[in-house]
Amino acid sequence: MTIINSVLGSLDTANLGFTLMHEHIMVAAAGVFRDYPELLGSNPMERVVDELKKAKEGGIDTIVDATTLDLGRNVDLLAEASRRSGVNIIACTGWWLDIPRYFAGVSADQLAQVFTREIEQGISNTGVKAGILKSASDMAGVTPEAEIVLRAVARAHLKTDVPIMLHSYSPGRVGRQQLAVLKEEGVDLRRVKMDHSNDTTDVEYLVWLLEQGCYLGLDRYPGHNVSPLVRTKTMKALIDAGYTGRLCPSHDRTILHVTAANPEITEEERLKLNPYGYLYIKKVVFSQLREMGVSEEIINSQCVDGPRNFFEGG
Repeated sequence: MTIINSVLGSLDTANLGFTLMHEHIMVAAAGVFRDYPELLGSNPMERVVDELKKAKEGGIDTIVDATTLDLGRNVDLLAEASRRSGVNIIACTGWWLDIPRYFAGVSADQLAQVFTREIEQGISNTGVKAGILKSASDMAGVTPEAEIVLRAVARAHLKTDVPIMLHSYSPGRVGRQQLAVLKEEGVDLRRVKMDHSNDTTDVEYLVWLLEQGCYLGLDRYPGHNVSPLVRTKTMKALIDAGYTGRLCPSHDRTILHVTAANPEITEEERLKLNPYGYLYIKKVVFSQLREMGVSEEIINSQCVDGPRNFFEGG
């Protein structure tokens, strides 16, 4: 039993239940929900609440919202959505990939102080406290700018004991670089979750991450480049290797986004890829695992044991 921060206050890990560890209620830019809500389409709050209620009815108890400030984080939205839907939501602090030029010269200690405040005191004077830290590195690896954020996240973690989620480019084994920095900072890697791990089928690399102590975010369902079935085969290989309690399946799904006049992908195409929303894992992935011979006990533990163990530091 561990007490963590949710957007509605303290949450006992015994009450996490079925948890999706990497999702997004909204991805846009900072301030869009407040200042340009018309870009999000009609009735944005009602659409969020409706989808979360469906998720709750389908057995989803908790969602970790992986939206940092630069991805459009709005904790008033998260708190209201949680209150009206009954789904626990955990907000994050940290930073994603787009380091703005006006951050030039900002130190890791400065950012660590900001991230720590959002955990201990709250975000945007709301009193809503972050429950997880986030840093990101992608195809370019740990760039000098990303390293500053990564070290800041590590230092905020050491001050608060709030765990870390890492956006990582798994096909390029970028996690090796990220973990090296965290080790230098003295982070216990059992407090780290390497996300987007099912963007690769390189089980050798994934087992190496697990052997360092990390948890794995298998959080790109249905995803792209790697098919959903192949992603589930990778999950099955890791289950067979004995790592069930260290896996965190999720979708990396966004409910609200800018409804562009000329979108890269239409809403019809999105719906075709995933007609089940936050229930895709329950509806599709669990069926795939059953067909692969995975026991009901293990299937029912997915999205329960891994998240709880991660937050409890096990």
